[in-house]
Amino acid sequence: MRIGVYLAHPGPGSFNHALFDAVVEELRGRGAEVTAHDLYAEGFAPLISADETETVESAEGSHDAQVARHQAELAALDGLVFVHPNWWGMPPAVLTGWVQRVLAPGVAYKLQTAEGEPAGLLKAGRALVLNTSDTPAEREEREFGDPLQSIWAACVLPYVGVTDVRRIVFRTVTGSAPEERAAWLAEAREQAAALLG
Repeated sequence: MRIGVYLAHPGPGSFNHALFDAVVEELRGRGAEVTAHDLYAEGFAPLISADETETVESAEGSHDAQVARHQAELAALDGLVFVHPNWWGMPPAVLTGWVQRVLAPGVAYKLQTAEGEPAGLLKAGRALVLNTSDTPAEREEREFGDPLQSIWAACVLPYVGVTDVRRIVFRTVTGSAPEERAAWLAEAREQAAALLG
């Protein structure tokens, strides 16, 4: 299987990086062909241009070589993994920009009319989203309604044809004990392995 793993966190020593490394290692160790991207380290440009804002007409190939490369890789993937923190109930800007620029019409979905239903074009049928958070689960649900669940499992991934969306939240990260983090890394590996089953 071909799996794309995308990390969105600027801190090289972050727990998000540890999750990313664990997932990539686990998948490769199980024979998957992994395309791994640390979006911050690669300097992915998140700013969408005016000519990239079309939602119905198919994109005619990006003039940005980095975006074009990501789009070409995406077409061959069987599964996706996203690793990022919960910042203000959103993914970091670099990943939001990646979604807006890479998951373009004609690449990730097809829409006949603005009012119509999208047809997902991605071959990848499953995705794993690993989030870190410092908000306790009860407060997240009570006060905010878990916006990241809506973003990934309702708004983004089903739109492009990913029907099996799994999301795990590791919390609260700040102040967590080494034993807790080790258990979380083991769970991340287990979830990554399940993508291949």
